Amino acid sequence: MQKLAPAIALLFLTFNLNAQTSNTPYTTLSDSIQLQINGYQRILQNLQGIPAGVTLGGYAEATYNQPTKEDGEMDIQRLVLLFGYKFDERVQFVTEIEYEHVKEVYVEQAFVNYAVSNGLNIRGGLMLVPMGIINEYHEPTTFNGVERPSLDNKLVPTTWREMGLGVAGRIDAWSMRYQAYLFNGFLSYDGSKGTLSGSSGLRGGRQKGAQSTLDHINYSAKFDYYGVPGLRLGLSGYFGKTQAVEEAPELGTIIGVSMIGADFRYNHRKWAARGQWIYANLSDTAVYNQQTGSDLGSALKGYYTEIAYNVLPLVNRQRLVTFLRYENFNTHDAVAGALSPNPNFHRKEWTFGWSYHLSQGTVFKVDYQNKATAGNQKQNQFNVGLGVWF
Repeated sequence: MQKLAPAIALLFLTFNLNAQTSNTPYTTLSDSIQLQINGYQRILQNLQGIPAGVTLGGYAEATYNQPTKEDGEMDIQRLVLLFGYKFDERVQFVTEIEYEHVKEVYVEQAFVNYAVSNGLNIRGGLMLVPMGIINEYHEPTTFNGVERPSLDNKLVPTTWREMGLGVAGRIDAWSMRYQAYLFNGFLSYDGSKGTLSGSSGLRGGRQKGAQSTLDHINYSAKFDYYGVPGLRLGLSGYFGKTQAVEEAPELGTIIGVSMIGADFRYNHRKWAARGQWIYANLSDTAVYNQQTGSDLGSALKGYYTEIAYNVLPLVNRQRLVTFLRYENFNTHDAVAGALSPNPNFHRKEWTFGWSYHLSQGTVFKVDYQNKATAGNQKQNQFNVGLGVWF
């Protein structure tokens, strides 16, 4: 119970938000750009416009990836259906069903939203962990590049979702959106082996709401500031411990996780820019690696920056955006014990390409990537993609 006390206090403190807060729906295009809604927020917005009943949405991505000197791959990478149901003015349900590569089916979100008052929503169920940009805003028309940034695969294990309970809302008087949740954590030992590694960091430990093990409560929060026209600033935090099944050895299968992130998005007329920085400190990794035979680093760190420009006139219905993105991230930024850092886990990537927005909900993408590691591994890749979001 003592572990839950800080989080319970946070939930009660949030109830003291005054009438200056607002959960007013995004009613204009300028609101949509400024507040940059995602799929589940659009579903909740649509539900506000009906007395009761069902609304739906979705997004999809078809991709072609051609690495140098390797076979290319064509893939229906994702087909996602979002459903929302409004029980009454206070209670809504949102779920997201995802088909990956045609044959794999996942539930990406499934939560109940209870609107206590303007600006205060209590949520419970399977939810996205609010860390960085892409983990929440991954609809294909909302980002440049055929593939999501690699940092949001290795450091922030997108799409990162877990079972939890928390609060969310907007305080328009402060130009701030907030989220605060209690989650179950990563599974670091599944009964036979460790699930975390040096190459992919925490990614293998996502439980995704599938018979999730719970040993320790984890805490997650994010604050977004939108008080400057065209600018969105984000600050994220995630703190706790991993989980291990009951059959796991008592020593060495659980590690501590402390992750912080900062991000920005800026839009002004034809120009756009965004960037993200992530740092994760992992404790007790020396014992974990000794117990499991893994090579998990004790610190993960990285960043990316991107600039984009729309070459078409602003009056045009369509947009043709050219962009350049640079990523620098290391899943062995620090190591503990006898483990030596692997230079191939320090990766640097350039991505250059075009996003042709045929309409507000459709995009055709082409880009070229140059990937390299500090260990002098190199790979170039050409990508083509088609995305929709409605």
